[in-house]
Parts: sequence; structure tokens; C-alpha cells
Amino acid sequence: MKKLRIVVVILLLLGVAALAVLYISTHDIVVLNPKGMIGIKERHLIITASLLMLLVVIPVFIFTWFFAWRYRASNEKARHEPDWEHNNIAEFCWWGVPLIIVVILGVITWKSSHELNPFKPIVTGKAPITIQVVALDWKWLFIYPEQGIASVNFVEFPEKTPINFEITADAPMNSFWIPQLGGQIYAMPAMRTKLHLIANETGNFRGASANISGKGFAGMTFTAKSSTQEDFDRWVQKVRQSGKSLTLSEYKQLAEPSEYNPVVLYVLQQKDLFDRIVMKYRAPSQ
Repeated sequence: MKKLRIVVVILLLLGVAALAVLYISTHDIVVLNPKGMIGIKERHLIITASLLMLLVVIPVFIFTWFFAWRYRASNEKARHEPDWEHNNIAEFCWWGVPLIIVVILGVITWKSSHELNPFKPIVTGKAPITIQVVALDWKWLFIYPEQGIASVNFVEFPEKTPINFEITADAPMNSFWIPQLGGQIYAMPAMRTKLHLIANETGNFRGASANISGKGFAGMTFTAKSSTQEDFDRWVQKVRQSGKSLTLSEYKQLAEPSEYNPVVLYVLQQKDLFDRIVMKYRAPSQ
């Protein structure tokens, strides 16, 4: 019966592990299914760090179960050594191995922090596109200063083209995130933060707020579309011909709190709108 219980426990653990692997392989977990260069590097970092930490976690669980079973009250054959003080091999295992793993993680973190610095431009053979992002209550405004257009809860960009996002907020602090392209970065009033991303292929990607910001947070999502250069140029022309005018007065109405906003396209009339939003909360210079 004892051997049977051990076999049952082992089978249960293997079953749980198999179900976890099956779930991951059959479900679209966006951070594990990246579509951009930055996202791919971040996935490698997540997997590497997780595997390194499991080198400690798994033995700890195994030995916890083993010692609980080996030194149970009913096992009279287990040796009790109250005067046992020191064992070099044991000391090295529970101090040396975690220390080595922490050092390796530290080196990886140092290198990846510089390599994946969100302020570091992505250099390719194509000229980057600049998109200015404003976090509002509870929607996202995207401004294309070079194209003279803007959009709400929808952003489009060409594939394989570096994207220079400039991010701020005209509302409580928020967080801009396109999980399949890269990590999140905060949007704060009076601040101009940056994020450089790139999409390796065409497709629609889910964008969202990664920071709870009140009542309408659940609906603060947007679609990020990566298209061919030709499709992007056609979309820009379409917006210029059919979009509403985004003036300063129109923006003030747009900035009012609202939930689950539909996609709206604008022709940008106020060329310095993003700079005005950034300066809105800054104290005047003396």
C-alpha cells in the first residue's frame, strides 16, 4: 500500500505537469506567442529565467516531500542524528547552487536591461514611424504627427518598420501595452516616455492598459494593426479624406471620461497637440 501511494502521488504530479504543458501548447498565451523582435527577446528572457529558477524550486519540492515521508513518526528505521553539525557537500548544495543561479540571473538581467531598454531605438534598413500616444479616461488617442492624422482605440503601422512611440497621459497614470510586440511602459501626465517596437509580420494585435485606472479600465483596449506599407499608405489617405477634424476644442470633448469608446478617425488640425498635452500639467517657468 505504501508503494502504491507513492506511485499514485508521482502519477498525479506527472498528470498536472502534462496538463500544464497541454494547456500552454493549445492556448494562445500572447506573451509566449510574440510577433515582434522585442517580444521574441522578452519571451526568451522569461523562459530562461523560469528554467533557471526551476533548478532550485523543483528539488526543494522533491526534498520537502521526501523528508516528510522519510522521517515520519511511524518510520522507526530513519536515523536521528541530533549532533550532526556540518556536511560540506550539503552546505555547497543549498548555498552554492542558489548563489550561482542568482549570479547568472544577475548577468542576464544586466545585459537584457540594456539590450531591451525601451528608450533605445531599433535600427533596421527602414526609416522609423513616429506615433504619439495619449492615455485618456478610458480610451487611447494615437497621433501621427508626420501623416497629420489621429485615431481613437486603433493604431496602424507598417510591418518590419521601427515604431517610435511617444507616450503621455491626460488622465490618471496608466500603462501602454501591446503584449505580442513588447513590454508595457507607463503613461504619466506631464511626462514624455518612449517605447520602441517593431512587428515582424502583418496582423491584428490586442493592445490594452496594464495599470488599473478606475471605473472604465476593463474597456480601455485597442487594436494594433500591422499592415504592408501599401495598405498603410492607403489607410492614411482614407483617414485624410473621411476623418473628422481634431481641433483643440474637439480634443477637450474627447478627453472627457467615457467608456468602451468605438474607433474614431481624425484629421489632425492642431499640429502641436501632443506637446500641449504634455505641457498642460507642468508648472510655468519662472
